[in-house]
Amino acid sequence: MKKLLVFTVVSSCLAFVSCETPMGGSGGSARYSAYDVPASKPTNPGKVRVKVSLRNQAVYVLEGSRALLVMPVSVGTTRNPTPRGNFRIYLKEAKRRANTHGYAYRGNSIVQTYLARKPAGWKFKGTPMPYWCEFTPAYGFHTGWMKPYPCTFGCLRMHENVAPKFFSLVQVGTPVNISTTQPEDTTIGRNIPRPPDAGPLPDHPPSFYLGNAYFTKHKTPKYR
Repeated sequence: MKKLLVFTVVSSCLAFVSCETPMGGSGGSARYSAYDVPASKPTNPGKVRVKVSLRNQAVYVLEGSRALLVMPVSVGTTRNPTPRGNFRIYLKEAKRRANTHGYAYRGNSIVQTYLARKPAGWKFKGTPMPYWCEFTPAYGFHTGWMKPYPCTFGCLRMHENVAPKFFSLVQVGTPVNISTTQPEDTTIGRNIPRPPDAGPLPDHPPSFYLGNAYFTKHKTPKYR
């Protein structure tokens, strides 16, 4: 999930949920799993709008002048930038999988790869992208590993515990403005608490991503 590498698993993890060990334990992994930010439900869901600051790597979910959710995101790189402009969310899918990249598997072997490079005779499942909210073709908000620097292929990557909150606050038709900066950067966007850098943390085993466990690996959302 962190990056496309090729590797093989020669265990029986594919068949047993007990083998699918999520992040946890001590140190950075535990702090990453514990990360969360508060959120509030809107009075009028039709008045909700989303503003994204690429420089601050922040999202502001607003109802009028009221902030419902302020969260950090990982954004696209200079080579693969996040689109700027005015959009509307037009597709929501809680259990989305990527169409072009993911995991090829046969028996106990798993290869993380692109669909176009799938070995002949192997089955394929796309990379899980939980709580997908698409705002322009092939670009959306979704759960993924968070880093403190631009690192995505243009999508807006959310922390696993915050993604379900964002998903519940927006609806098809919610306006999204994506800009280099936003006025909120100097007010509610100052000093946003951010999760530990996921870069140096251990990844899940590939079998974890083949199943449904990653779609439910988050805290139960709570609202103020």
